[in-house]
Amino acid sequence: MNRCPWCGNDELYVKYHDEEWGVPVHDDRKHFEFLVLESAQAGLSWITVLRKRENYRKAYDEFDVCKVSEYDEAKTEELMQNEGIIRNRRKIEASINNAKRYLEIQKEFGSFDNYIWSFVDYKVVKNHWNNISEVPATSELSDKVSKELKNRGFKFLGSTIIYAHLQATGVINDHLEGCFRYDMV
Repeated sequence: MNRCPWCGNDELYVKYHDEEWGVPVHDDRKHFEFLVLESAQAGLSWITVLRKRENYRKAYDEFDVCKVSEYDEAKTEELMQNEGIIRNRRKIEASINNAKRYLEIQKEFGSFDNYIWSFVDYKVVKNHWNNISEVPATSELSDKVSKELKNRGFKFLGSTIIYAHLQATGVINDHLEGCFRYDMV
């Protein structure tokens, strides 16, 4: 079975690739989860974050955006002491800030899902890559979304992180054409 080579042979990575990556997401909690995790990933490998995902779910109240938006300094300190997550104060503070901004988008657009999918006219962008070296780290779309989010006050969501979010949530299908998942998502 042909897969995108980035997942290698790591069981957790393969499962993520085979079952989740690139599948269109239309659930706001899942979108928020990916934004928090991808923001935490900045400067690290995705597998590092993926291995801490369950710890993040517990630490971040199952990614309940309303609860996260209310985190205070005491909760920030608690998260800073949590060895199960990436203990970077700026990333933790950004996740709390972003929860507040996320709620503003939900209020304005009805859901974050409506907002993010509106950038692509509610249709998956299906790329045609044959080699992993062809897959970009950013695109005009991720530049646009990142700029828009920054203008709305989001932090730690540059174009590379947003591109990863668009890939993970299936807004962009970046499975290689030879990958068995390419036509499935």
